[in-house]
Amino acid sequence: MLNLKLYMLQRISALVMLPLVLGHIAVMIYAAQGGLSAAEILGRTQGSLFWFLFYGTFVIAVSIHAAIGLRVILYEWMGIKDFKLEILSWGICLALFLLGARAVLAVTWS
Repeated sequence: MLNLKLYMLQRISALVMLPLVLGHIAVMIYAAQGGLSAAEILGRTQGSLFWFLFYGTFVIAVSIHAAIGLRVILYEWMGIKDFKLEILSWGICLALFLLGARAVLAVTWS
């Protein structure tokens, strides 16, 4: 049952990520073609609740999605099981979340 729940959670996180990835790519194309500098981009994102929520949601979805995917790799390719697999999976999820959250906070609230 746990495997089905993780499978579904990974698929749901992929569905959440899809519009966020497309939005991110569209914004990056706009910024690159508009010739915006890093300072101009930060000027537009700092203090913005929208960009905080947009990229914060992105970080949460990516952290969950990637941790589940890496969990499968650790299990199938490296033979890690049980408690070690749980600890590594949660550690990867937490590390990805903290790194992403730090970046989101730096871009939106510093």
